[in-house]
Amino acid sequence: MTDTILIGIDGSKAGEHAVRFAVSQATSGKTHLVLAYVVEWSPYTFNTPEENEQRHLRRKEEIKTAQERVLDPILQSLESQGVKALGVVRHGQVADVLLQIAKERGAGQIVVGRIGHSGITSLLFGSVATKLTQLAHIPVTIVP
Repeated sequence: MTDTILIGIDGSKAGEHAVRFAVSQATSGKTHLVLAYVVEWSPYTFNTPEENEQRHLRRKEEIKTAQERVLDPILQSLESQGVKALGVVRHGQVADVLLQIAKERGAGQIVVGRIGHSGITSLLFGSVATKLTQLAHIPVTIVP
């Protein structure tokens, strides 16, 4: 197992709890923390052809907004505590993208909050945490 912990965040209180838990688990100075925010996209949304054409133009703005409003404040807070972490913002299906990032970064563990901003979508299509536990080949910690 590697010394990299991937933390999935979404701007919710559960995401904040996941960050705190992962920091507490990073007992070694060699542990690398990677915070990941995924701008969710679902194939179950129904757009007009015109909306689909514009979607790629909004993608960069969505990623920039997520970086500035969610990820950067957490990274700055961790840095002020002397904790080094890397931040990643991607666009796609949340669980799939987190698994991809974990593989790319050689993560030995994924940490996520139990309930995020998914609302009724998770009731209809399943939660990110559930999908991660079913598909991940590394330990997944779900923080209440």
